[in-house]
Amino acid sequence: MPLYMYQAAYTAESLAAQLKKPENRVEAVGRSVCEAVGGKLVGGWYCFGDYDLALVADVPNNESMAAIALAIAAGGAVKSAKTTVLMTGAEAVAGMKQADAVVKVYKPAR
Repeated sequence: MPLYMYQAAYTAESLAAQLKKPENRVEAVGRSVCEAVGGKLVGGWYCFGDYDLALVADVPNNESMAAIALAIAAGGAVKSAKTTVLMTGAEAVAGMKQADAVVKVYKPAR
């Protein structure tokens, strides 16, 4: 199954609620949302910077990851989020090899 990295920044209201009742939301929410679409949570972390948390999800397809991202956004607890498709080294190398065919036909605007 494809791997995705989902990063989110909490709203001030969500952070205030978590301070009142501390709980590992990464584990509690991350595992259940991945399992809801037939996938699994590879890992989840809280972090500093533009985003407050990062999840790595192993889910069946783009539609499944979109369902997770949309449901979380609709809940209102995050103010911004980003989803990144992750590739293995072998997938990246395969893309590099295919790039040669694209380079032969691509002409940048000048």
